[in-house]
Amino acid sequence: LRSPIFLHALSYFTYSVPKESIDLIISFLVISLGFSILYSNRNPGTLIFILPMIMIGVGLGFILHELAHKYAALHYGYWAEFKLWIPGLVFSLITSFFGFIFAAPGAVYIYGDYMSNKENGIISIVGPLTNIILALIFLGILLNAGAIFGPYTVGTSIIQSICFLGFSTNSFLALFNLIPISMLDGRKVFNWNPLVWLIITAFAGILVYYTYNGGLLNLLM
Repeated sequence: LRSPIFLHALSYFTYSVPKESIDLIISFLVISLGFSILYSNRNPGTLIFILPMIMIGVGLGFILHELAHKYAALHYGYWAEFKLWIPGLVFSLITSFFGFIFAAPGAVYIYGDYMSNKENGIISIVGPLTNIILALIFLGILLNAGAIFGPYTVGTSIIQSICFLGFSTNSFLALFNLIPISMLDGRKVFNWNPLVWLIITAFAGILVYYTYNGGLLNLLM
């Protein structure tokens, strides 16, 4: 049975924390678990080991991606808030068992009068751009970890692993969200400016390619 203290704490948390924050936390935890399942090849021991490291890269990438949408919309005078999407949460976990993750646990819903294609495109592109910037930051630290933190130490090895996972997850989140289908950012960016969409998508694609074919894994060996 649940104790009165537990129920009181749960009730306090539910009513004192904004629903948007709760939705973000739940989505963050589920998407972190999904990426951990994906990268661990469903090995429970590996999953437990990499989950905290995944949470750093995904936490920054996912939350800042959504907040970028929100504050870009607010900048244009619209009301915006993040809401989780339960089918997307479930689908994210299911797909992670099959070598791919459909990373769409929720979205920023925007409310207001008529929005131009340009405004919609800019609000949409800031999310993937945030992931690209984070990916480049993680990559820079990864490539220079030995010089910054000292070579051949356990701490440096852990930092390199965190940065590799941060780089790879943020590169993937950028490219995935730029797919030009109705529920993702890519369609709105493409409708606004196909050339901008092509350039940003190509750059995100290069980052994803570099994740697995740029020799980065050798740094972790």
